[in-house]
Amino acid sequence: MADPAAEITAPTNCRWLTRGVAGIGGASFLADLGHEVPTALLPSFLASTLGAPASALGLIEGIADGCAGAARFVGGGLADDPERRRRSALGGYSATAVLSSLIGVTTAAWQVGVLRAGAWSARGLRVPARNALLADVVPAGAYGRAYGFERSMDNLGAIGGPLLALALVALVGTRTAILLSVIPGLLAALAILYAIHGTRRPTEQHRQPLRFHLRAVLQGRLKRIFFGISAFEIGNVAATLLILRATELLTPDHGHDAATKIALGLYIAYNAAAAIFSVPGGHLGDKTSSLGVLGIGVGCFAAAYLCFAFVGSSIALLAAGFVVAGIAIGFVETAEHAVVAEDAPTALRGSAFGALATAQAFGNFAASSVAGILWTTVSPRVAFIYLTVWMLLALLALSGVRRGSMPSLRT
Repeated sequence: MADPAAEITAPTNCRWLTRGVAGIGGASFLADLGHEVPTALLPSFLASTLGAPASALGLIEGIADGCAGAARFVGGGLADDPERRRRSALGGYSATAVLSSLIGVTTAAWQVGVLRAGAWSARGLRVPARNALLADVVPAGAYGRAYGFERSMDNLGAIGGPLLALALVALVGTRTAILLSVIPGLLAALAILYAIHGTRRPTEQHRQPLRFHLRAVLQGRLKRIFFGISAFEIGNVAATLLILRATELLTPDHGHDAATKIALGLYIAYNAAAAIFSVPGGHLGDKTSSLGVLGIGVGCFAAAYLCFAFVGSSIALLAAGFVVAGIAIGFVETAEHAVVAEDAPTALRGSAFGALATAQAFGNFAASSVAGILWTTVSPRVAFIYLTVWMLLALLALSGVRRGSMPSLRT
């Protein structure tokens, strides 16, 4: 096996799909495949099997998302240390798989809530560790392609998970389907272990005390980048609102059942576009500028949100909006990770990725909450115009970074 250290210091035109990159990409695919099964089945499981009200689902998901956001922040500090980042990644993938699958044996909604919060905490904890590990196993000139590959595999898992859930329910029923979701989840942990074995084991002099280095990370060029990223995330609404918009627009002409099926088909197209364009977006970032690719993705989101604001019941136009939004998320998520890997101090990459993951979690929560309130109290059109304004503010902030050409913080 090639020396991992040689791989990460090799010229930028070397092979970028290393053992570590393949392992981390495989882990993202398998993990999504696994936890999307209980996620897809959770609404019907709570309502039909446990007899819980709809409010229980909202409370459970809200608490779980909050736990995931807090865990991402803590995970950033843990991931600064090379040894702890390996343990956080392996433990996070394993715990998410086990806790999510145990929902299949619950008999009360509160038990579901405890397991879901635990699973999402483990999932949040592993995110900064995974992203820091990926920067360890790829040449610096290929960050875009590596993170694009990881995002592409993640989106493929998001497509396959609900389809796997449908197949398992038809074969073995809901409870057993949720229990069986542990298999791809544990395979994801094995894939991370495979990736870890492709990295050089840290020595004692590389060990760091557990600290949170936000002030050290968020300065100079990276601080300006985070302003733009934060503005974007405050406008980055959950894809479920896109599905709802399509369903409401299509129902008068097609009926609710048909509209729901069409909207889910459009959501699959969204995930497919994200999977297809993640690697090309990363390749473009490696050749030109990851920050530029980030700006393109934000601009695509602005166009997609305007489409959802003013489009009627045309399936073709709605499909265009979903596909453009899918391209946008493929570009943005890839470029966000590549930019942080490029600009963060090497010793503080964990904290930098923790800050990014925290901004993503709480920004998305703010986006969906405010958009939902505007949707209900004013109109869906106003909600999407509000989101578009945040995209434009993000573009303005990112364009200021590009003009500033401040020096990199890399050490």
